[in-house]
Amino acid sequence: MVMNTVYRMLCGLAVGLMLAGPAAADTLLIDSVQAARATASERPTRGLSMASVEARWGTPVSRSEAVGQPPITRWEYPSFFVYFEHQHVIDSVRR
Repeated sequence: MVMNTVYRMLCGLAVGLMLAGPAAADTLLIDSVQAARATASERPTRGLSMASVEARWGTPVSRSEAVGQPPITRWEYPSFFVYFEHQHVIDSVRR
């Protein structure tokens, strides 16, 4: 009788942990996506030229040399990175 009760408690605990694990992970992912969306308007958008980015956000903290084919360049700003293909933005990401 005691073993049966212990077995039921352990099974209930195992099921509870299985259900709680994925929910916590999904919440963290959703929070990250929402935070990135909230700051998306504060970063350069796809298609802007290097000149437009520099005019709007100023001189970057650092600039990497173009790498690969097509040439990809990265500019570093205090709160984000901007990636260019040739002379145009292909992506910008939060730090």
